[in-house]
Amino acid sequence: MSAAEKADGGMGPKILFLAAGVAGCALGAIGLVSGVSDDDPRPLLGWLTGLGFWLSVAVGMLMMAMLFRVFNSSWGVVVRRQLEHCLSAFPVLAICFAPLLLIAWFGEEKSGILWEWMNPHNSLPDGHQVGQDILYEKKSGFLNVMFFSVRAILYFGIFIGLSHWLRKCSFEQDKDGDPKWTRLGHNISAGGIPLTALALTFAAFDWFMSLEYHWFSTMYGVWFFAGSMRAGLAVTIIICFFQSTRGRLQGIYNQAHRYDLACLSLTFTIFWAYICFSQYFLIYHANIPEETFWYQIREIDPNTGEKITWWWVGMGLIFGHFFAPFLYLLWYRNKIDVQRLLFAACWILTFHLLDVYWNVIPGRVVTAGTEMGYVPRPFTIEIWDIAAIVGIGGICGFRYLQSLSQTEVEDIPVRDPRILESLHHHE
Repeated sequence: MSAAEKADGGMGPKILFLAAGVAGCALGAIGLVSGVSDDDPRPLLGWLTGLGFWLSVAVGMLMMAMLFRVFNSSWGVVVRRQLEHCLSAFPVLAICFAPLLLIAWFGEEKSGILWEWMNPHNSLPDGHQVGQDILYEKKSGFLNVMFFSVRAILYFGIFIGLSHWLRKCSFEQDKDGDPKWTRLGHNISAGGIPLTALALTFAAFDWFMSLEYHWFSTMYGVWFFAGSMRAGLAVTIIICFFQSTRGRLQGIYNQAHRYDLACLSLTFTIFWAYICFSQYFLIYHANIPEETFWYQIREIDPNTGEKITWWWVGMGLIFGHFFAPFLYLLWYRNKIDVQRLLFAACWILTFHLLDVYWNVIPGRVVTAGTEMGYVPRPFTIEIWDIAAIVGIGGICGFRYLQSLSQTEVEDIPVRDPRILESLHHHE
């Protein structure tokens, strides 16, 4: 990459990401309109899947940036600047969430097409309507459109506000070298970690868990946190790979940095598996119908007792999202070799997308004449899913490259007090 290309972040990649983002989002918007018109929630679920996937990446990076600061990590200083550029994507993610809120507010009888509790006239598998459901009556103080909207604005306000100040602390220190920015960044992170933890937990409750509002799990927010950290680390490794081989981090990002990021990836692989197993085990052991149905529709057709495609997806998560990366990252060579670690990051990111897909898409489709009153939503990969993933991801990628070119900062935080330690970091 030439000096001119490095200065503007590379016009070619920026145009490519922007074109992919605009095309994908435009197609996704068509899906949202057709879904509402045809009373088909599937395009909306595809949009929520893409949004949830990229939001999890951004949330993981936000948590990482704050953890680096609050623990005064020296090795992470070199990596942190890439995270700070990525945090510029949060306003885009907020805009991408807005159509779902608009449908909830102005969809009238279609307002509950995605989150069924939003329309009291929606039918339930037991023959009742949402407005007649005792479980909804007990949860209506929390699950109502007004409070739901206020919470969504609050979540994005936390994410965007913290990102803005973390970027400001880092970028301003590059200009004047004042150590006050290090102290401020530390203090913001100390308060921001619990705030972000609460925001991501309740966002997971609101946007994913309430798709089937009868179901509940107090561990669900921790699942989203674990997945977000894995996704954030994976994208960080991929970005650092490209920046160290043909971009701004050549000769800066070294083997020790790769090793530490790989160790964190292994750590959160184990943590993710622990949370998922614990949630499944506790629900299986308690055997409460309001809880077990959520897993049941991801394993068998309750009307026939036969395994469905989602069961194989679940097996793929067990062996592909846990056992494979766990065993792979146990080997030292796989943690330090550039190509091998890149493969592990791409693998984890792919299966994280499958994990989000597995959590969002399945549901109970009310069907008259069936024994249970519903059938599980079948496994399908639709054009709307691909459009949302590519579109939202393209715009987020564009914002990252735009931040690279628009901020008058160095490739690394050159005036951070621990930059020399990070540059000379070794195992």
